[in-house]
Amino acid sequence: MARSLVDLLTTHASQQPERTAYRYLVTGDCDGEIQDISYGGLARRSRAVAAWLQERGLAGSRALLLYPPGLEFICGYLGCLSAGVVAVPGVPPQGRSQNHRALTRMKRLIADADTKVILGGREVLATLAAQAEHLPELDGITCVATEDIPDEAADSWREPDLTADSVAFLQYTSGSTSAPRGVMVTHGNLLDNERAITERMGHTPDTLAEYDHELFVSWLPVYHDMGLIGPVLNTVHLGATATLFSPLHFLQRPARWLTALSRYRPHTSGGPNFAYELCLKHATPELLDGLDLGRWKVAFNGAEPVRAATLRRFTETFAPVGFRREALYPCYGLAEATLIVTGGSADTPPVLAAAPGSSPHAGAADAAAVGSGRPIPGTTVVIADPERREELPEGEVGEIWVSGAGVAKGYWRNALATRETFRATLNDRPDRFLRTGDLGFLREGELFVTGRLKDLMVIDGRNHYPQDLELSAEMSHGALRPGCTAAFSVDGGVEGEQPVIVAETAPDAAADSERITEVIRSAIGEAHGLAVRDVVLVHPGTIPKTSSGKIQRHASRAAYLADALAVVGASAAR
Repeated sequence: MARSLVDLLTTHASQQPERTAYRYLVTGDCDGEIQDISYGGLARRSRAVAAWLQERGLAGSRALLLYPPGLEFICGYLGCLSAGVVAVPGVPPQGRSQNHRALTRMKRLIADADTKVILGGREVLATLAAQAEHLPELDGITCVATEDIPDEAADSWREPDLTADSVAFLQYTSGSTSAPRGVMVTHGNLLDNERAITERMGHTPDTLAEYDHELFVSWLPVYHDMGLIGPVLNTVHLGATATLFSPLHFLQRPARWLTALSRYRPHTSGGPNFAYELCLKHATPELLDGLDLGRWKVAFNGAEPVRAATLRRFTETFAPVGFRREALYPCYGLAEATLIVTGGSADTPPVLAAAPGSSPHAGAADAAAVGSGRPIPGTTVVIADPERREELPEGEVGEIWVSGAGVAKGYWRNALATRETFRATLNDRPDRFLRTGDLGFLREGELFVTGRLKDLMVIDGRNHYPQDLELSAEMSHGALRPGCTAAFSVDGGVEGEQPVIVAETAPDAAADSERITEVIRSAIGEAHGLAVRDVVLVHPGTIPKTSSGKIQRHASRAAYLADALAVVGASAAR
């Protein structure tokens, strides 16, 4: 029985050395330059990196991975696992707009993980070397471009002594409500989660044979858990084939995702809700004429609130080119549980329900709560009152608590946070649970996620989820960018907490800003019975987001209070 993904890679390289493991669309286009690597080549490159690490006595230490999108990251990551080195996927500094944010996160990871070596691409490491005088954190750290390690180094590779409890990598949280923390994911955690993904998404031997092993197409960032543990690692877990390309190329032209799905016809692909919205925005008749999505069996949707309206519109728009509603696959997971916690069954349509205590408007089909599936095998999910430490009855909203083999060991070098987050107990049972910080409810075994505990707004004694206000705002006017709105509350003095909406829009909408803000106010008032204190329209790409694309509402609130938003137009409450 396999002890780790290293064992599985060895098996695949022995049994099917010529099969393509990954192909990478260099330009994001199916007709552009394509790089690929076979299982034999992947094993050899991974072992070469591993041998380089072993020869320097780095087993057990932490290696920060700083790669541009491409196949070299996978070789570096699997090289760490093959050497018994703890991988730390990071966001490489690139481009002026992202450089400061990426550098700040990189410095945090170097210090927190006690990094001993940095593995990366030539250009990334050259960028760091050019800024060395401003990066004292790099002192004493060895940096190596892994593509410069020769294949022949693999000949001296030694199989590492790995167990299920050995830490495979540190998955740093996205930092949506707090500073990123390093989640200690073990080899056992990884194998358990890969088995769950395989079972729930229907990645059976018959499926692989039917699809000629074309399992995934993905543009998701590989330094984030959804892009890494799903498309990248489930592929090597099963010995299948994945087609990958850069997140930037997807954002530049969302049609590339759909075109790749039509060309390679994989079984599974997906992303956060905003990705489906972007596809809808660019679904021209010319694009639809060239698509065939009939083979897309699992269209997973997670990492941010799943919108019923998005699911409905996506099905209606792409049904003429073969897309089926049953392919929609809402799911729920988090880094602290490796990845997946709940998911449905392949070929089963999404489950919708009105959230407890919701207004009549919120019970409408497009505003209904979307089920995220049932707990994966071996995992227990309860809805708890964290203050009373009691399990809540079915249908009642509380914090989502999780236990099971996929739950990680804890946070790296943070015993207090580990105890608070990973060691929660209920009054009437001895089990230890992971506190997710997410709110939700269970209905007939299905989990419905309603929001983040720390983001919950209490206004006039009523609970309001920011994502509900954000959805109402975005649907009210076509000038607002999908997935680029932040709702939060501020102290209104004698009037108590009041909501604020910050939304990205095109600069050319400035002339119409007064009309747009009035439409937003009306939509929020009608849907939620709230008077908005302020509506601020800002330039595209300026709302704070995590490395995985989640809205940072606390950072947005801080920027609003500091008058630091890149304003296109604004209106004060009247």
